[in-house]
Amino acid sequence: MKAHLTEKTNTVVTIGTFDGVHIGHQKIIQRLIEVGKFKDLKPTILTFFPHPRMVLQKDANIKLLNTIDEKESIMQIFGLKNLVVEKFTKEFSRLTAKDFVENILVKKLKVKHVIIGYDHHFGRNRSANIEDLKVFGKEYGFEVESITAQDINEVAVSSTKIRTALLEGNIKTANSYLGYPFLITGNVVKGKGLGKTICFPTANIEIKQPYKLIPKQGVYLVKSNINNESVYGMMNIGTNPTFNGKMQTIEVHFFNFNNNLYNKIIMVEFLKRMRNEKKFESVNALKKQLLIDKNNALALIKTYA
Repeated sequence: MKAHLTEKTNTVVTIGTFDGVHIGHQKIIQRLIEVGKFKDLKPTILTFFPHPRMVLQKDANIKLLNTIDEKESIMQIFGLKNLVVEKFTKEFSRLTAKDFVENILVKKLKVKHVIIGYDHHFGRNRSANIEDLKVFGKEYGFEVESITAQDINEVAVSSTKIRTALLEGNIKTANSYLGYPFLITGNVVKGKGLGKTICFPTANIEIKQPYKLIPKQGVYLVKSNINNESVYGMMNIGTNPTFNGKMQTIEVHFFNFNNNLYNKIIMVEFLKRMRNEKKFESVNALKKQLLIDKNNALALIKTYA
């Protein structure tokens, strides 16, 4: 990941938030890579952070599918190694279209080919469009290729459906649009140790980015890669109502795993939602349900292994 660096080689660039890096985005990434190979240009995605709505509208409630680090990791899996993150500020938003093209695209990124949505707007007050970009292209020596209305609509629809599905706990639908399992990344912190008391020790995951979307509360089958090994487990997102908890926590009980994970950053993939969180009449009743959950999860793992 790069920020505020000048490229040394000519690039083919696309611009956008690429939140989720879902199947619609993946088509654009593939086109970016194809053009890069054909024209000997470095495939590059230019994105902005914080999200413009966080800066211009002070929207603290916006929820995104990826953190920047997650986005970079996912893009690398799909063959895109050059993600440039431009810091979005009020000052940056006031750049004229010409200044943006000249200073960011041409001078910083050495762009020779731009792949952009047919309805893309940019510059101060979003005053310039793709036709203006084509004029700038003739002036500064780069080509402009438009993404079709159908592909743009696919990107927008997919993003909306993924967020809706996750908030409803529909992991299957979300993952089908993503093209890979939805994931969260966080630091393992010390919890209250309640899981140990009922023989279900958990890794308590703290997500520092308040904008990261968290799926609906409940119990999930999940998977992590720890020390280059796939480790399955079950995650609870909720307040631990049986213990009269008040704050939402994210806890994972990993199967057949005893290593100390405190202060380690782990990435967890969501495979299936198993049930709602509920308050049990006793701790023993909760423990019995957790044993049922574990057996159900172990049976499901064969499907995902």
